[in-house]
Amino acid sequence: MNTIQNDESIFRRSIKAVSKYIPQVEKPKKKISLTEKFVWSGIALFAYLIMGQIPLYGVTSDPKFDFLAFARVIFAAQQGTLLELGIGPIVTAGLLMQLLKGSELVKLNFKNPDDRSLFTSATKIVTIIVIVAEGSLYGTSVYGHLVARPEFIPILIGQLIGASIIVMLLDEMVQKGWGLGSGISLFIMAGVAQGIFWAVFSPVPAQDGPVGVLPFTIDAAINGHVGDAFFRSGQLPSIFGLIITAIVLLILIYVQGIHIDIPIVSTKYRGFTAVYPIKLLYTSNIPVILSSALLANAVFMGQMLWANYNPQNDNPIFNYLAQYDPSTPQTPTGGLLYYVTSPRSLDTAAQDPVRALVYIVFLTTIVTIFGRLWVELGGLSAKSAAKNLLDADVQVPGFRRSEGSVQVLLNKYIPSVTILGGIVIGLLASCSDVLNVFGSGIGILLMVDILVNYHNLLVKEQVDIHMPKLAALLGRK
Repeated sequence: MNTIQNDESIFRRSIKAVSKYIPQVEKPKKKISLTEKFVWSGIALFAYLIMGQIPLYGVTSDPKFDFLAFARVIFAAQQGTLLELGIGPIVTAGLLMQLLKGSELVKLNFKNPDDRSLFTSATKIVTIIVIVAEGSLYGTSVYGHLVARPEFIPILIGQLIGASIIVMLLDEMVQKGWGLGSGISLFIMAGVAQGIFWAVFSPVPAQDGPVGVLPFTIDAAINGHVGDAFFRSGQLPSIFGLIITAIVLLILIYVQGIHIDIPIVSTKYRGFTAVYPIKLLYTSNIPVILSSALLANAVFMGQMLWANYNPQNDNPIFNYLAQYDPSTPQTPTGGLLYYVTSPRSLDTAAQDPVRALVYIVFLTTIVTIFGRLWVELGGLSAKSAAKNLLDADVQVPGFRRSEGSVQVLLNKYIPSVTILGGIVIGLLASCSDVLNVFGSGIGILLMVDILVNYHNLLVKEQVDIHMPKLAALLGRK
């Protein structure tokens, strides 16, 4: 017991000592108006988008592999630019700290402001460690042989690390009250929206005409073959893809609104009643992100093994794991990894429906499993939810004000909703990927979730402006 306490004490002292040397963004000293928050959020987003257009200095050619291709949407990253790593280090460090907190390996009381500050500082330190590690790895392994001269490698690493630290500070600026929401959400949403906009309006030429579905449709109509715009080969945007994207968006918006309401009353303020909603998507998009990361790492390892041990697909043992086309080694063409990666187009799925079916079942299964695990590790279990309700000075009418009583009630809903929500979101993500929706299936899921959160945030801001007393009451609750 004393050893555990000593370890925690060392952990706290170490974090406090190191955090003194970590760059910080100060909180605003006065209340920031909603207009000012929009301005600062716009500045952060503009800086992020500009960085995504600045190429890495010293790199003479593009790498053969895009090791982050599977996660560009999640990490809001742009290959070959200052945003090569995107928000990847921030997301990785955040998930790691949440897992440590949820599993109680790091014991902190978030009701204590000092513990909340300590957790924030620890997360930032872990983020910087991940930034340095990933920046060094990419600078040496991925781009080391692509620089003009070997002495450019330290400069390249410095660019990757420096740009990622700037992204971290931009996110911190938005989160500390200068902007709205978080920088991470803002950057992901902008990246997905940019991908959808590009798929609809891009005039850049492809093998059969402009990339964008709208310019291509106009061009096809002028040349008398408008029917070609409904289906296109090579995963290019089409009218069918646009229709499917709109349908998926509508389904997601509808699903976001499905929830079970449990009535609650305040024990401090007489007459104050509300509801505790248990959403169908109870775990949000975290299980999809974790599942995508798992698949991404599997594909990454498969590429590495194939490049080193089976570059000509002549090793029968490794062929069971993965096969790639040596001319375009981006996605598997055979083996186990071939069946657990998305076809990403309707025509490809039609050519091999077994692959599409296996991918849908596999992704839905692991999303459901990760959703169940995240409920326990992420502090979303019935036990944790019951404790949070009681800590907020509320109770459920008709039930004793005890954790056990409320936990029994929540256990009737949370496990079932978690599994059902995992199946729904897994099917939406996998089917959207197979049908090649604009912005990718995971991207659409993230964007809708972020937009819903921003809508709720704006409603809260409006309540704060027009009914400050009610806002203060809700804040205390």
